[in-house]
Amino acid sequence: MKNTIAIFTISAVFALASCKKNDSQTAETNTTEVKAPEKFTVDSVKVTDSMKINDKLSVNYASKMLVFPTLKDKALLDSIYYDKKGITDFSKNGLQSFLDKDKTEFFSSTKEKSSEWIADIQYKQTWEAGSFMKLLSQTDDFLQIEYLFTSYEGGAHGNYSFAARVFDLKSNKKLNLKDITTMPQARLSELLMKNIDKLPSGTTDSDGAVNNSEMLLVDVIPANKDFYFDEKNLYFHYSPYEIAAFAAGDIVIPVSWEELKGTVNPEFKKRMKIN
Repeated sequence: MKNTIAIFTISAVFALASCKKNDSQTAETNTTEVKAPEKFTVDSVKVTDSMKINDKLSVNYASKMLVFPTLKDKALLDSIYYDKKGITDFSKNGLQSFLDKDKTEFFSSTKEKSSEWIADIQYKQTWEAGSFMKLLSQTDDFLQIEYLFTSYEGGAHGNYSFAARVFDLKSNKKLNLKDITTMPQARLSELLMKNIDKLPSGTTDSDGAVNNSEMLLVDVIPANKDFYFDEKNLYFHYSPYEIAAFAAGDIVIPVSWEELKGTVNPEFKKRMKIN
């Protein structure tokens, strides 16, 4: 009888220990399940370097790329770095290595293609190639990025252009204009022409400030793909020569949400809290 009681007691102790262990494992599992999502962060890498080809020609290379450590979707990352082909490693080290390689290839190709006519250069000059990413905003799971590209390969002046892209971090896709508004292109073009002078480009002449509308090269302003937005407006960004003379620089035209009333995508309107 005493042996039976002893065996029962020992069994009860083991059962209790096993129960506590299972409870501990369950608690640990539950803790893992409620782990907070990784906080969105932004970093950057950059390269700035130059090379002298001969006494008359030098080349400069400059580039800055944003790094998004928490973004893992490859298709999304490919779209974010659309202007850079061949990236396989989107980590900070991977993007830094890519820029170093891109710089080396730029220097080599410039030296090679200039070898045939370099003797024709009459004065000292520095050619340039630049690409720069800038974070415009990251709100309501919309990531907005501005891209600037610069170049100079002789001539009266260098060239530059802008691009803008918006990414929906909920769907991991690039946002298109149709995802924002259903307004017909013809009506949108009318609004762009109406608002052309709302944000001055800063161009001046001997008489003072020059309106954007005075430098237009087109009769109709198309809604382009380089747009972004805030709580007040949808903005369209135009590079030099796209709709106006080079002297006008880049032009940004706002279209208010009020002007787009009745055509804004309901889901987008809700996320942006547009009245």
